[in-house]
Amino acid sequence: MFSQANRTVVVVGAQWGDEGKGKLVDVLAEQADWVVRYQGGANAGHTVVLGDRSFVLHQIPSGILQPGVRCAIGNGVVLDPDTLFTEIDGLVGDGVDVEGRLYVSDRAHLVLPYHKLVDSESQASAAIGTTGRGIGPAYEDKIARRGVRVLDLRHPDRLRELVERAAEHANMQLARFKSRKTVNPDETIDLLGRLAARLLPLAEDVGLMVHRALKTGAAVLLEGAQGSLLDVDHGTYPFVTSSNTTSGGAAVGAGISPMSIDAVLGVVKAYTTRVGNGPLPTEMDDAMAERVRTLGKEFGATTGRARRCGWFDAVVVRYATRINGLTDLAVTKLDVLDTLDRLAICVGYEYDGELHTEFPGDITALDLVKPRYEWLEGWQRSTGDARHTSDLPKQARVYLDRIQELIDTRITYVSVGTRRDQIIGL
Repeated sequence: MFSQANRTVVVVGAQWGDEGKGKLVDVLAEQADWVVRYQGGANAGHTVVLGDRSFVLHQIPSGILQPGVRCAIGNGVVLDPDTLFTEIDGLVGDGVDVEGRLYVSDRAHLVLPYHKLVDSESQASAAIGTTGRGIGPAYEDKIARRGVRVLDLRHPDRLRELVERAAEHANMQLARFKSRKTVNPDETIDLLGRLAARLLPLAEDVGLMVHRALKTGAAVLLEGAQGSLLDVDHGTYPFVTSSNTTSGGAAVGAGISPMSIDAVLGVVKAYTTRVGNGPLPTEMDDAMAERVRTLGKEFGATTGRARRCGWFDAVVVRYATRINGLTDLAVTKLDVLDTLDRLAICVGYEYDGELHTEFPGDITALDLVKPRYEWLEGWQRSTGDARHTSDLPKQARVYLDRIQELIDTRITYVSVGTRRDQIIGL
């Protein structure tokens, strides 16, 4: 992906999240100087397998597992400072060198205990199926201009004023939910006082640092969380996350110019999954969904919830290609399909007597569509040892070629397992 022409590359999910972005970022980070996470929060779960060890990263960029790569958490992230240090300490305990390699934008907003409390008590959050990590309430405070940023920890008097104001609003919400729980602002201030000594030394103007790095010719990877169909503007609203997961959010969330972006890599599974409620037009029947879920170990890295499984939806990925401006595509978990005798690709939606090939914004329509499938022959051979396209069974190559044709975007990477070496560069 990186070349003299491509110095800034965005990695986005092109479905409903959980596409395997962490593995792709880890592999690409070997060529990068910087990896910057640009949105979301601890609701993300990027899994990277190194040998017999599995790392699940929630807030720290996946590039941290590549020695010497600098990593940053951008201003578009809502940062949970308490769990950040749990994550750092876990990495250090596993022998990962973090010292001097991790930076946090001083403009990033904080997820605080009252955000998690409001999230857990909200019936609306439960109906949507959020992770309950306080992400939505934190973004709500940010937009309402009562958020607490990392830089506010430098000013104790202002910090108290902000926390007390936000806590008052949180208590009003809890009362509206008829919750018996309340927020004590002093407890939050005490927590931040303890965390500030570790957090402030990491705080930097990340946008300026990355801008200067780009001026020197550095290779920068911008890492997104969740997936395009969870984007607050372009996803299956209201069953979405609270941030812009698409490539348009990358420049904003990292603090750099959109003119700096050279390429956008979309990551998709060879099938489709989503966690929580909301439309999934190609959802499999119960027996097939359970089979694929078991084969693919489809359980959330953050929540442990079982993922819903569906056939590959070309309508969804073509839409994601358009709104992200994808230049390349990575297909992951091809090996999960190794034992299936036939596979379906959705090429359009039948609705109201017509065939629609563009993704609608109306979830009422999505609930009524019937997917139009093309059925392809399975390969029923292991792909885990494939390291070149020529190593793949003919039927697997036909499947990938058809996806590429429908999406009109070149497939640059294919993943056939969880390890670093189980990836094919096309």
